[in-house]
Amino acid sequence: MTGRADVAGTTGSVLIVGAGPTGLTLACDLARRGVGVRIVEKSPQLPRSSRAKGPNPRSLEVLEDLGVLERVLAAGSTPLVMRKYRDAVAVADADPYAAQRPTPAAPYDRGWLMAQWRLEEILRERLAEFGATVELDTEITSYEHRGHAGDGPDPDSGGRIVARTARGTYIEADYLVGCDGGHSTVRKLMGATFEGTTHAEQVMVNGDVELSGAEGLSRDHWHQWFDEDGAVMLCPIPGTERSWWYQAGPERAPDGTLLPPSREGCQRTLDRHARLDGVRVSDAALLSTYRVNVRMVDRYREGRALLAGDAAHVHPIAGGLGMNTGIQDAFNLGWKLAAVLTGQAGAALLDTYEEERLPVAAWTLDTSSKRLGDVLAAIREPGGGLDAGITEETTALGLGYRWSSLSRRTGGPDTGLRPGDRAPDAPCHATGTGTPTRLFDVFAGPHFTLLGFGAGATGALAAVAARTAGGVAVRTCAVDAGPGTGLADTGGHARAAYGVKGDALVLVRPDNHVALFTTADDSAGVLDYLRGLGR
Repeated sequence: MTGRADVAGTTGSVLIVGAGPTGLTLACDLARRGVGVRIVEKSPQLPRSSRAKGPNPRSLEVLEDLGVLERVLAAGSTPLVMRKYRDAVAVADADPYAAQRPTPAAPYDRGWLMAQWRLEEILRERLAEFGATVELDTEITSYEHRGHAGDGPDPDSGGRIVARTARGTYIEADYLVGCDGGHSTVRKLMGATFEGTTHAEQVMVNGDVELSGAEGLSRDHWHQWFDEDGAVMLCPIPGTERSWWYQAGPERAPDGTLLPPSREGCQRTLDRHARLDGVRVSDAALLSTYRVNVRMVDRYREGRALLAGDAAHVHPIAGGLGMNTGIQDAFNLGWKLAAVLTGQAGAALLDTYEEERLPVAAWTLDTSSKRLGDVLAAIREPGGGLDAGITEETTALGLGYRWSSLSRRTGGPDTGLRPGDRAPDAPCHATGTGTPTRLFDVFAGPHFTLLGFGAGATGALAAVAARTAGGVAVRTCAVDAGPGTGLADTGGHARAAYGVKGDALVLVRPDNHVALFTTADDSAGVLDYLRGLGR
């Protein structure tokens, strides 16, 4: 049936409201885990937005795990050099990634430039491979918990959630997730607060434009014109011949009120700052006025209803964290919903979604606000530009959950890497065949991964593999354990990344964060962790 992942072996069901990158990431992750998915979008047409300019390094890792990385890389380009102008004269070029290089632990040292609508197309294609499609023109107007939900000590025992649509029909599911943006209906129905501030003075016009006569304007650069009385920016959209991302300050009437964005207004602003003879704005699609809001919810969950992405947090666009934080919300939530619905974990596991992601939302608001301040200060100086908003922290590779109740150490290596941290990659070789592989290849898919470093860990790996059959999905992998066993840490990169000198066990979560460090013989500790999820 349209909109559902009704394939053999599905367990439980989740209704996802909103079909942007957050909702689609969650839908793909759930569907591949055997959970029934229904994803709805209130717009009668598929959304086409290019406000986000692509996935950051951590989101690229998520997309690789979902099996779409090659498609993403083919559809976009490496970030462009930023060319800055004053008085229409080029004054500086900047490559904010010039000093960065991939490492064995972090193979993606920069984000990827691509239109948000193209990323959404790729995710819809992936979702269709699992048997689900987006249901358009379906607006959720209310929902209620039925059955035992909210009764007694366990709000998830029994019960369902029933949502009403604007057409008067009903959709029933085990859980509902609002991925419906900054004006989220689900958030309002949930009653979650959305505290913060709106910076009315920080306004920008965004959209896609088609340019004619622009053959002399390099599509190998992101052009940024900054003057004392305003700014305009043009970035070529990969995969197109004449389309550009347009960003500029708004036009104002003589009395100071904002004028609505228009093609003619884009042309006037471009003429004033760029002074490009013969370059015409031939079309301007989906122009919108963006006001800087810094807001977040007080909670991510109410019973069987949850929030993700912009429905839970909005913030300045500096640093490119918006869409990416939503994708990473979804990746955190997907495995937890699936574990609960398939009986691998207790319902209390869902409490860790808010426990882990609410602090990340607060960090994102703070970080993006600081990056915006850096950009505003930089553009006042000749040669300054948007590159001031790009730092190592905006890669999101350093984000983790050390504070989480899911992050445990019961022995094992005492290194800089801690439970809750992102699990690093490392190039290895299959023992026996010598075939090159990576830890990310081992992690990929809907399962925990237990890494056993050294020959002393092989017994524990066998014990865990035997006892989790039919329970929590775990892939075991011996590393550096001897000939014919698992992976050879040929260059020592795996041991270096995980800080393991002797023998040890490292349990990695399905969202590729470290769950547990322990000693090489502690199969009981690993099994206790897995059996105790959400219980």
